[in-house]
Amino acid sequence: MIEILKHLLIVYGGLFAITNPVGTVPVFLSVTHDLSWRERREIAVKTAITVVLTLTTFALIGQWIFEFFGSSVDAFAIAGGILLFRMAMEMLSGKLSSVKISREETEEFDEEAVTPEEVAVIPLAIPLISGPGAITTVMLYMAKSATLVEKAIVLVSILMVGATVWLTLCSAEKVKARLGRVGIKVMTRMMGLILTSMAVQMMINGIKGAFGL
Repeated sequence: MIEILKHLLIVYGGLFAITNPVGTVPVFLSVTHDLSWRERREIAVKTAITVVLTLTTFALIGQWIFEFFGSSVDAFAIAGGILLFRMAMEMLSGKLSSVKISREETEEFDEEAVTPEEVAVIPLAIPLISGPGAITTVMLYMAKSATLVEKAIVLVSILMVGATVWLTLCSAEKVKARLGRVGIKVMTRMMGLILTSMAVQMMINGIKGAFGL
């Protein structure tokens, strides 16, 4: 039981670092600045649901994607490690990764008249939270899971991340008031540090598997 809980915390911690819900707060407040609290809560719910559906879908069909494109798990781990490392370097500077969303895209959604449904799906859920890094990670987690229990842990972790996203966005103003811009940047840097070690380990595992080391 202790091993299951330990594995759950590791998988959830990794996904939390990659999705970085706290770092999403400024963007969320920016694109919803003229909406009521009720509308913001609805967007938070839809964003969380979209995140869960997106990550769960790729976790379940990941193996078929590997087979369809003729890619090995080890090759994907090396490529995914490089992608995560790039994200981590940008997060260590205290800013959102351009792998997820560019400044131009953020300004575009801030200026355009979009519906709450559009905001919840794009840019918040995809690609800001469940972006390429998160999708790559859940696919690798699932591919490396040897038992049904380990696969279930990945799916439960995705649900936990969805719940965390919902709670964070619903409390966005409180989070920003408590942490402030500096606090959010510090959190982003901490997540970047964790992500850096994950990226390096992912590449090491991929290289070992690919070359039989």
